[in-house]
Amino acid sequence: MKLNQVINLHKGLTPIIVLSLMGLFNNFSLAAYIYLALHGTYGVLWLLKEKIFPDPYFKEEINPITSLIGFLFLGSYWIAPFILISSKKNVPIPIIAACISINIIGVFLHFASDAQKFFTLQIRKGLIKDGFFKNIRNTNYLGEILIYFSFALLSWSFIPFLVLALFFFAVFLPRMFKKDKSLSKYIEFGDYKNNSGLLLPKFYGK
Repeated sequence: MKLNQVINLHKGLTPIIVLSLMGLFNNFSLAAYIYLALHGTYGVLWLLKEKIFPDPYFKEEINPITSLIGFLFLGSYWIAPFILISSKKNVPIPIIAACISINIIGVFLHFASDAQKFFTLQIRKGLIKDGFFKNIRNTNYLGEILIYFSFALLSWSFIPFLVLALFFFAVFLPRMFKKDKSLSKYIEFGDYKNNSGLLLPKFYGK
């Protein structure tokens, strides 16, 4: 099995899981529907992304045990909708609005930057240091973090933030460092690194 198949299964099941939770706990509140719309749509968009501009990193083969562990690890992202829906929390409308805005920004950064990377590399190989990657070396990861931050915030609980922190230090940060190491083979990477941020823009000079 390939890593992307495990990820795709999780993304595709998300709207079904959220809708099932809504039915199980008889919670059809505004917050629950907003969560379904945001996280469910993100799952659908991810599957479309896989068809149009897939990430070759996720094509690696993994064994059945690793696949199961990976799926269960990804399943921790479902803690947010479980808490929101099972507890029937009354999420303040300004928080819901903020979650929608953060999610939209995250989706834009995540998918648009991934598209830039994919199609640019189709034309020319090498270091990409313009567009979405001019000031931030990992705009796609920033977008994905914002997306899951919006889900955590909408749950109105601190627990999904702990899950997000776990993913940040166990998955996102190591991948960003690994990417920097891979890009260091390019002569111009030194200057690029000095003038761009790992996850946020640099607001100071060399």
